Amino acid sequence: MLCFTYGSNMSRARLQARLPSARPFAVATLPGHRLRFHKRARDGSAKCDAERTRNPEDRVIGVIYEIADDEKPDLDRYEGLGFGYEQKMVELETAWGHAQAWMYYAADIDPSLKPYRWYREHVLIGAREHDLPPDYIARIEAVESVDDPDVKRSHRELAIYRQRR
Repeated sequence: MLCFTYGSNMSRARLQARLPSARPFAVATLPGHRLRFHKRARDGSAKCDAERTRNPEDRVIGVIYEIADDEKPDLDRYEGLGFGYEQKMVELETAWGHAQAWMYYAADIDPSLKPYRWYREHVLIGAREHDLPPDYIARIEAVESVDDPDVKRSHRELAIYRQRR
């Protein structure tokens, strides 16, 4: 199955740590949406959302991954499907045409929250890894983030990148 990722799951290392079958399929654009860091997470921070605006000028750029059908329940659990995220099928633009994929979107938002630095780093690593446009990456870099009070979690989250070196 195809899944459109636009947040921390754009990072190949992060997604494959969760779903070993995950393989990048294409960089894609979702029109009529904008990237926001306002999804309320269980840890008290903000996670990404592709907020629907219906404005054709707004675009979320991300990565379509192909994942094994039998790993979809695992992804649903990691993403908290039904507990802050919902899913929908979306029409995406790619370099070679249109594609359809499943996507998670925030159902529980709080604009006052900020992402933890480690979370924003996952998003940036994925964006750079897939050569998203420099101005789009700069917008992610400009998102204000905060330190996670759980230092061990922060180290654990970013350890996947140290293990791959």
